[in-house]
Amino acid sequence: MPGLNLAPWASDPRRSRGRRIAEPPSPPRTEHQRDRDRIVHSNAFRRLVYKTQVFINHEGDLFRTRLTHSLEVAQLGRSAARALGLDEDLVEAIALAHDLGHTPFGHAGQDALAECMAGHGGFEHNLQSLRVVDKLEARYAAFDGLNLSFETREGILKHCSRGHAERLLAEEPEGPAWRFVHGGSPSLEAQLVNVADELAYSAHDADDGVRSGLITMEQLLEVPLVARHHAGVLATHPGVDPRRALHETLRRMLSEQIHDLVDHTRTACEAAARQGRLDAEAVRRLPRLVAQSAPLRDETLALKRFLFQQLYRHPRVVERTGVARRVLAELFDAYRSAPGEMSPDYARSSGDPARTVADYVAGMTDRFALREHHRLTGQRLFDW
Repeated sequence: MPGLNLAPWASDPRRSRGRRIAEPPSPPRTEHQRDRDRIVHSNAFRRLVYKTQVFINHEGDLFRTRLTHSLEVAQLGRSAARALGLDEDLVEAIALAHDLGHTPFGHAGQDALAECMAGHGGFEHNLQSLRVVDKLEARYAAFDGLNLSFETREGILKHCSRGHAERLLAEEPEGPAWRFVHGGSPSLEAQLVNVADELAYSAHDADDGVRSGLITMEQLLEVPLVARHHAGVLATHPGVDPRRALHETLRRMLSEQIHDLVDHTRTACEAAARQGRLDAEAVRRLPRLVAQSAPLRDETLALKRFLFQQLYRHPRVVERTGVARRVLAELFDAYRSAPGEMSPDYARSSGDPARTVADYVAGMTDRFALREHHRLTGQRLFDW
């Protein structure tokens, strides 16, 4: 397709491994543009606007949700992809789809469903994201799911246990789970989204944490990466109000992280290319090439540790996530006992009953889960 200006190691959509069900091309779009468009129009994507990132949806209009998080990951990813000569559309497609399988109430909901499904094949949100685009979306007459390209599906499956990977490989021997059994790496575009995901949530969770009052700016300044950029902000903008100072600090921090990521990754790719031909397939046989430099990676890890200790494990967050886990566990039990309480499509499913309930609960938004819990139990555990 004319107009593409990709590096030799990029995932060229003209050389895509294709879709599980063959379809004629859709010019002038590339295969990866087509994937992105299908994701944006999916039901699962729209639901992300009412799914928790850290703060439950009703707690404030300005806190990030799974949707805004996905958009921020896509923005960071596209910026870096353009600088590296990677396929921006593939990066965007993976970024927008990577959380489609996340449960309501964030990681608390995932933990609850994992416990409920422990005797029924387990539950992993990355695997559920692939399940959403492969099977659960019901928009097309010719197939279930979105029938995305291999490259997008490979990027969506960020993590996968050995047991799940072996089951996926039994269904699709050359599918995206191959590397979790045989080793190797995903495409550079998938690797880039993995890092952009970490950088995005570390920055915006710090912002939301201060906005919520659960962490203070003084606490955040104990993190060397944040303190260094905050000092630079005050040096160039003395007297700036604290809120703007925080935004400017995080903006500068992200800029440094992305510039460092691009420089370090470009150097790694050029070094690998000097050892032999480096194309998209060769990338899959090598250790991961997309990474920050060691000093900045250490600083980024220090920020992540701070957020885990001071925000994600804050007593108020722990209390609310405990209630959220209870909501999902009780919903799971209620639907297992009375499948007819689910929507008709799920109630009529002939598949594994526990998996059907997990699919239904995982697809809920925060507020729908709370309403259903209230309807089925009479309890009102959160305002909504």
